[in-house]
Amino acid sequence: MGTPHISAMPGEIAKTVLMPGDPLRAEFIAKNWLTDVKLVSKVRNIYAFTGKFEGKEVTVMASGMGMPSIGIYSYELFSQYGVERIIRIGSAGAYSERLKLYDVVLAEECWSESSFSRTQNGDEADIKYPDPELNQAILEAGKVSGIEVIPAKIHSSDVFYSEPGMDSFQEIYAKHGSECVEMESFALFHNAKVLGKKAACLLTISDSFTTGEKATVEERQEAFGSMMKVALKTAAMMAE
Repeated sequence: MGTPHISAMPGEIAKTVLMPGDPLRAEFIAKNWLTDVKLVSKVRNIYAFTGKFEGKEVTVMASGMGMPSIGIYSYELFSQYGVERIIRIGSAGAYSERLKLYDVVLAEECWSESSFSRTQNGDEADIKYPDPELNQAILEAGKVSGIEVIPAKIHSSDVFYSEPGMDSFQEIYAKHGSECVEMESFALFHNAKVLGKKAACLLTISDSFTTGEKATVEERQEAFGSMMKVALKTAAMMAE
């Protein structure tokens, strides 16, 4: 089988996929949290590992950075591999003082100025939504794991570095109510809707625009453990 971007064979990818952006983080999760792990794809060094968590099968696969990248991988996983649900697990920058460094945030909706959905199928909506059932399962998994999960509206951006004169984070927060920013969920939620699948987005606050605080690479790796626990618990709870 395989696609231009994924080399896994039929049956090698689980119904639930966790998607960090970084291939090395996917490898870290697989090696430290899963049992019976198998590397099932490494095209372009975008690693995909399938293993078990609490006896339930789950795949962890990198998405790369940005909407075009996660757009490709999520579409192929949903349409070619029978994946039913994808949970993005990534980092975000806080726009509001309510969200603190290392908080675990669950996207309840995301706003974007991106042209992704318009280009993909003519959808002009600038707000996309996760699957409510999957979001509820994530909140339950957080409770079971003793980890606070904070629902919030987020900004999903195409641009990491913007020039002076563009809307500031304060203006985006004031106009759209987005409390943090990342770069992938808008495309993921759109693909899930188009293909009749389920998607959600869990984020760890790695830096704050309001306070200037930033986590080091080492701190991110350790702090992301809470988010990983919630995502993995959700995958086990949703396994068929």
